[in-house]
Amino acid sequence: MTVHELSAIQRDLLFVVYGMNDPSGQAIKSELEATQDRSVLAGHVYSNLDDLADTGLVDKRSKTGRTNEYAVTETGRERLHRRLQWESQFVRK
Repeated sequence: MTVHELSAIQRDLLFVVYGMNDPSGQAIKSELEATQDRSVLAGHVYSNLDDLADTGLVDKRSKTGRTNEYAVTETGRERLHRRLQWESQFVRK
């Protein structure tokens, strides 16, 4: 799956996870809300993080019994960089 095929929330989650050090789902949700100035439903965050893990773009690991931490995989990093290169073609400096 390419980053172009992801939904907007999935792309946002991928970028946020990439920019943080092994964040929990709650930390990711908080970062999205703070940087996008909007509320995000926890269930929406977690279901999309699971989808990203299922596609191999994000690694999901148990941190404690109830808390998971997330990291972008090498494949995810490669796909994000390709996305940034594609976007940069359309942004004038």
